[in-house]
Amino acid sequence: LQKELLKYKQEARNLQGIKDALQQRLVQQDASVLQLKQELLRANMDKEELHNQNVDLQRKVEERNRLLAEYKKELCQKDRHLQQHQAKLDEMLRQLSEASYQQVDLERELEHREALLAHCMKREAEE
Repeated sequence: LQKELLKYKQEARNLQGIKDALQQRLVQQDASVLQLKQELLRANMDKEELHNQNVDLQRKVEERNRLLAEYKKELCQKDRHLQQHQAKLDEMLRQLSEASYQQVDLERELEHREALLAHCMKREAEE
């Protein structure tokens, strides 16, 4: 019985050693799991922050696109106004050119009449 008792005590010690080793591995694995959970939590927080930044950037892009569309619309309106004013300016320049030609013709005609008048007055004075 003593031999058997010693054998069972030895077996119990071996089992206790195995149990202690398994418990130590379990503690290490629990620590690893806890570390992985912390890393996962940090990764999720980073992901959420990146998502929020992405949403904010998309909102800013949409706002800038809206402003760009408004500026393009204003630019088109200003281009139309500029074309209208350019057409008016061209018409006024044409009219001014015509008036200038008419003025030159009238000045020539006036010079001719003044010359005729001077000639007539000279003839009358001679007579």
